[in-house]
Amino acid sequence: QVQLVESGGGLVQAGGSLRLSCTASGRTLSSYAMGWFRQAPGKERDFVAGISRSGTSKTYADSVKGRFTISRDGAKNTVYLQMNSLKSEDTAVYYCAAHFGPTDYYSTYARSREYDLWGQGTQVTVSS
Repeated sequence: QVQLVESGGGLVQAGGSLRLSCTASGRTLSSYAMGWFRQAPGKERDFVAGISRSGTSKTYADSVKGRFTISRDGAKNTVYLQMNSLKSEDTAVYYCAAHFGPTDYYSTYARSREYDLWGQGTQVTVSS
């Protein structure tokens, strides 16, 4: 059974950094476009960042551009989200997701309905 597992969340002060990781059991992530989403209490799940199957194309929500970086390491079967200059409004549960549908090496996806498999989420709390 394929599972995505996020890690790296925690409590950090505003201005600090965290790196989230997403690994998979039972499947090689290098075949799929991947994404990170987040959901704050009482709010909808929002797109944060997406990366293409090849890793060459990346897209970001405007709210995180210049602060967050998505990357992937095929050898480690892991996708990362480096988060710098964190703000209190970044506080949320962060989810990693995989797009299993047909894709080329360069497309990224920003809508949750385009993703087929989700992790359980990891909490990020930024204190001001």
